[in-house]
Amino acid sequence: MKVLRNFEALFIAIIGLACAASFVYENQAGEAKAPASYAAAAQPAPAVPVVVVAAKRMSEAEKQASLAEERKAAQGGKI
Repeated sequence: MKVLRNFEALFIAIIGLACAASFVYENQAGEAKAPASYAAAAQPAPAVPVVVVAAKRMSEAEKQASLAEERKAAQGGKI
């Protein structure tokens, strides 16, 4: 039984070392200079286009006429 406890302790120690080594490796890899392909991909995105609509609101009569035209077009002219 003592051998199994020793193997368990050894396993836990190895896992701890592996985690620490992975952490150290990741930190060192982040400090290395990035390849040119990464630098090209990191260019800032162009500005988002903005659409400005400057128009008057339709009156109630114009809205009803527009809706009637849309219904007529949707039904193929059969009202």
